[in-house]
Amino acid sequence: MKNIASMIDHTLLKPEATEDMVRSLCSEAKEYGFAAVCVNPFYVSLAKEVLKDSEVKIATVIGFPLGANSKDVKSYETIKAIEDGANEVDMVINIGALKNKEYDVVRNDIKAVVDATKNKAIVKVIIETCLLNQEEKIKACELAMEAGADFVKTSTGFSTGGATLEDVKLMKTVVGNNLQIKASGGIRDYETALAMIEAGASRIGASASVKIVKQTN
Repeated sequence: MKNIASMIDHTLLKPEATEDMVRSLCSEAKEYGFAAVCVNPFYVSLAKEVLKDSEVKIATVIGFPLGANSKDVKSYETIKAIEDGANEVDMVINIGALKNKEYDVVRNDIKAVVDATKNKAIVKVIIETCLLNQEEKIKACELAMEAGADFVKTSTGFSTGGATLEDVKLMKTVVGNNLQIKASGGIRDYETALAMIEAGASRIGASASVKIVKQTN
């Protein structure tokens, strides 16, 4: 397996995050070679400044954490985030619409973000597995594929639960090699991160990234 650090999005999405905290996050990402930092949209331009001489990507969140914004708002958020320097966008689906079986709404919601990137950023679709039953998880993955996303992602980390091995395995069964999988939420040690990767995840979202990497030594 390749270096696990290169599979981690070093994440800081707390509402109380300060400029100093974001600068520290970016410095750690450079030091340890994380795949990306994941910050709230307000801090994308700062992350771009700090990481300008680095290979670390900049990810941000769209429609976060509830997913209940209109697709037009998510589209604008995406456009602005990319203008500010985002390379990757992690968008939350319209969970209520999925539960209503309004599948066209969910598909168009995702596609609005995909289209807004104009192929300038990859799109990770957060399906918030802890709020879905098995049928809904499967359908969310199918809709993400139909809408042209790059990843499906388990969780925001702000709801009732995070990533589970069972969900990652289910998602992998549905998407196969068509999409990648990001496991996120509650991953705080190397053993858990490794298990998620072995279950099918190619990216890990974590705020305990430094701790995880240090446990590999």
